[in-house]
Amino acid sequence: MSALCLGTMTFGSQAGRDESYAIMDTAVEAGVNFFDTADMYPLPSSYETGGVTEEIIGDWLRERRQRDRIVLATKCYAATSPEPNDSGLSRKHILDAVDASLRRLKTDYIDLYQAHRDDPNTPLEETLRAFDDLVRAGKVRYIGASNYSAWRLAKALWTSDRLSLERYESIQPRYNLLYREIEAELVPLCLEERVGIIAYNPLAGGFLTGKHRRDQGPVEGSRFTLGGTTGQLYQGRYWHESHFDAVDRLKAFFEPRGQSLVTTAVAWVLRQPGITAAIIGASRAAQLQDSLAAVEATLDDEALEVLDQVWYTIPRPRPGSPETR
Repeated sequence: MSALCLGTMTFGSQAGRDESYAIMDTAVEAGVNFFDTADMYPLPSSYETGGVTEEIIGDWLRERRQRDRIVLATKCYAATSPEPNDSGLSRKHILDAVDASLRRLKTDYIDLYQAHRDDPNTPLEETLRAFDDLVRAGKVRYIGASNYSAWRLAKALWTSDRLSLERYESIQPRYNLLYREIEAELVPLCLEERVGIIAYNPLAGGFLTGKHRRDQGPVEGSRFTLGGTTGQLYQGRYWHESHFDAVDRLKAFFEPRGQSLVTTAVAWVLRQPGITAAIIGASRAAQLQDSLAAVEATLDDEALEVLDQVWYTIPRPRPGSPETR
C-alpha cells in the first residue's frame, strides 16, 4: 500500500467527473494505489448528492480495470435520509450502508471499511459485531475507524479482544503542522497496539499551501468557502491569526530555499512516528504534483526544527472549540 492515499471528497462537487478521472489517473501513474472515500461524499454533503463520489470512483475502477490494483477504503456513519435509523453505527445502518457502497463502487468487496466517526448512542459491541459479520461474509477485508478519541479507540480494541471480534486495524485522525493533538494519547496507543494511522488534512484543508491571505478572506472554490457547514468548519479550525503567523514563518524559511510548502508539510506528516499514510486531495489534477513529491522529499535537521517549533507558537484551544472538531 502506498504511503500517500488519494482523498476523494471533491469528486462530484469541486471536481467534475472528467477532472476526477484525471486526478485518479495522475495519482495512479505516480504510484498511489490507496483511495479513500465515504458514502456521504462529496462535500458539502446532502441526501441528494451523498454517494456521487463513490459512483464516480466505481465507474473509473471499472472503465480503467483497476479494481485489483487499488486498496479501496470507504466509510459509513452519515445520515443517508431523514429517517432515524439511517445514520450512525447501528447494525441496521452499517449493513444497509455497506450494500449501498458496494453497488456504487461496483465491487463485491471493500478493502478497508471505516466508521466515519464515533457513535456514542450505539453500543460498541453492536457496531463491532456488525463489522465482524461483514468481514466473515467477504464484503469487507479489514475495518477501521475515523475521528475516534484515544479512549474510545482503546475501548473498542478491548471489546474486540474480549469478544473475539474483528478489530479496528487503522484510525483516521486529523493531523498536520498546525494540529498535533493526537501525539499526546492516540499515537502512543496506536504504536503500542499496532494500529495504522492514516492522517487526513495534512495540508490543513489547503491552509498550508499559503494561498490564503488574512486581509482578503478565503479563496473562492476552496474548502473554506464550501456551502452548508463545511466552509464554517474549516474556518473554525484554521482561520486564526496565530495560524496565519505560523504559515508566514514557514514561508519565510522555505521559500528562499526553493522548497514547496505543500511538499514539505506532507513530507513532515509522513515522517512522524506511527503514520502509515497521509491523505492528499485536489480539485484539479495539476494540484497533486507538489503533494506527490513528498514521498521523495528530504528534510534536514534545520528544516525539521523549524517545522517542529510551529506547533508550540499556536495557543492551545479550549476543549469543544471549533479548532478541536
